[in-house]
Amino acid sequence: MTTNVTAYAAPAANAPLERTTIPRRAVGEHDVLIEIKYAGICHSDIHQARDGWGEGIFPMVPGHEIAGIVAETGPGVTRYQVGDRVGVGCFVDSCRRCDYCLQGLEQYCAEGMTGTYNALDRDGEPTYGGYSTHIVVDENYTVRIPDGLSLDVAAPLLCAGITLYSPLARWQAGPGKHVAIVGLGGLGHMGVKIAHALGAEVTVLSQTLRKQEDGLRLGADHFHATGDPETFRKLAGSFDLIVSTVSAPLDFSAYLGLLKTDGALVNVGAPEEPVSLNLFSLIGGRRTLAGSMIGGIAETQEMLDFCAERGLGAEIELISAERINEAYERVLRSDVRYRFVIDASTIRS
Repeated sequence: MTTNVTAYAAPAANAPLERTTIPRRAVGEHDVLIEIKYAGICHSDIHQARDGWGEGIFPMVPGHEIAGIVAETGPGVTRYQVGDRVGVGCFVDSCRRCDYCLQGLEQYCAEGMTGTYNALDRDGEPTYGGYSTHIVVDENYTVRIPDGLSLDVAAPLLCAGITLYSPLARWQAGPGKHVAIVGLGGLGHMGVKIAHALGAEVTVLSQTLRKQEDGLRLGADHFHATGDPETFRKLAGSFDLIVSTVSAPLDFSAYLGLLKTDGALVNVGAPEEPVSLNLFSLIGGRRTLAGSMIGGIAETQEMLDFCAERGLGAEIELISAERINEAYERVLRSDVRYRFVIDASTIRS
């Protein structure tokens, strides 16, 4: 039997989010019911609530940075018990049988992963995300939040943390590697922390020097303004790896010129507009232009354990649910350092 829970939803594209009730399915054989404690606000929530990435499913309850406590378990659940600290990221199911799922790359499922919100589940019902009091998720798509992380600063790791950890690990950021993070926002600040913890020499590339003090405090060794054309001349051929977190089109030729031969520019930001590229900027240095999307369940758990061991929580501003619409506008103005997190106890009040 389904249960109605309180949530904040966008009733239509570009409409303000408002308090409502949504159905949650009954707890099945391998499901856990999670009492949500905190939910991060990701820029992708705004893209989707405003139809920036295509037509959405409304009403839409965003939120895929979820941290909470197991409140109930299905009879077949073996991984978790009531009271366990758990998290849910960007997807809640996948086909489980394709080559990618079997390799632990569920985010690249050949049949398509099931998004935590703005998607249809395997039964054809809409999924609703973390801006709510409770969620029901299969135990296999839930991760354990180690005791070394507070739930509020852990919530953004379920998207921002894994989105940066995965490419940094894949392209072997570490001692002797020169890594640049483009953009010091909700994603970028975790990239700086993680790359520094991996042992890389870290540079932040930001439009201005406004956040320089923060960047150095978070672990960057260098900070440069991309608004200054001299930056691209001075840093030409400097980096083994550049990870771009920005959701706006870049001058890719200019950024590719910052790479060493065989270097890689990896995009985790997703602009709504198409981008252009001069292929000579790739060919001339045997450079790679790549993309990366979150991580699989096992890698997400690996990231959480890594962050807990090193005390790497997100830098957050905790807000009540009634401030979600204000927070959206502030995210668009880059007026947050560095991730809004909703106190889910305020959703029901």
